Amino acid sequence: MDSEFRTEFVREPNARKMHPALVLNADYRPLSYYPLSLWPWQEAIKAVWLDRVDIVAEYDQTVRSPRHEIKIPSVVVLKDYVKPQKRVAFTRFNLFLRDEFCCQYCGSKGNLTFDHVIPRARGGITSWENVVAACQKCNLRKGSKSLRQIGMTLRKTPRAPENSQLHNVGRKFPPNHLHESWIDFLYWDSELEA
Repeated sequence: MDSEFRTEFVREPNARKMHPALVLNADYRPLSYYPLSLWPWQEAIKAVWLDRVDIVAEYDQTVRSPRHEIKIPSVVVLKDYVKPQKRVAFTRFNLFLRDEFCCQYCGSKGNLTFDHVIPRARGGITSWENVVAACQKCNLRKGSKSLRQIGMTLRKTPRAPENSQLHNVGRKFPPNHLHESWIDFLYWDSELEA
């Protein structure tokens, strides 16, 4: 009996890690799609107690304090609208997201790195308009040569993305786990009922 208690005691906190809350802006859209805007259950409950969010959906599981018991929120909506950033940070992740996680030379999806279209050795700068996702094979093949010299072409012209564009691209890459209560708020290729 003592080992059962210990096992249950040890397992329960880890099980609750599996209960993230989907965070929606005041307009009922996720703050971000990729990565999906999720909070650990503790943050969601804290926000509820601070009256910063409303609970839209809940898990069946509860958490208890000496005086209260509350169902773990699965979807929360912010009470105050958070204006999305217009400027997109120039990061490796956002670059790969803009290029839909595929090489801009051959279209492959594995072993991605990034490449300067106009090589830095030839005066190219590190910017949205000059850097693309590339597989290691194409990156090594191109080296410090121009596209014309090596006979390669880009699949699309690199541009600085807008935040809304990254949101739309991110919707193509749903996470491995989607709780059923989140589906109505995510609009991933789900069939609508007539």
